[in-house]
Amino acid sequence: MAYWLMKQEPEIFGIDDLEKIGKPVKWKKSRNYQVRNSFRDDMNPGDLAFFYHSNAKPAGVAGVMRIASEAYPDPTQFDPDSDYYDPKSKKDSPTWLSVDVEFVEKFDRVIPLTELKSSAGLEDMWVCRKGNRISVTPVTAEEWAIVLKLAESD
Repeated sequence: MAYWLMKQEPEIFGIDDLEKIGKPVKWKKSRNYQVRNSFRDDMNPGDLAFFYHSNAKPAGVAGVMRIASEAYPDPTQFDPDSDYYDPKSKKDSPTWLSVDVEFVEKFDRVIPLTELKSSAGLEDMWVCRKGNRISVTPVTAEEWAIVLKLAESD
């Protein structure tokens, strides 16, 4: 099993939205080649991911979700009415992929980025690195355990 951190703006789609839906849904933010490659090459059904609220006050980890599907072509890349339309992408050779995710747990509090950055053992976590803007990043087993402990503490 692998661990991930996946960012989304809660005004667009947050952990509460995922919980309310109550079934697997397509992850929406996937217009980055590194993210696409992670979906395609490294992510598997059953992997766990932190749901990270970005551009929020506070920005931080809001809960846990599970990867619920293999990577598949993101249908929005072919829809001219979609914000994610890509006229260069072809149905026989799609550029963009997505995965389905499902709700696992909402934390009692959002663990703010400032707390993540100041926590021992998270210095190398992708989200803590200066200038990191990638929306889907791997998390080590050690980092996963540390963040879960932070979620348990008040």
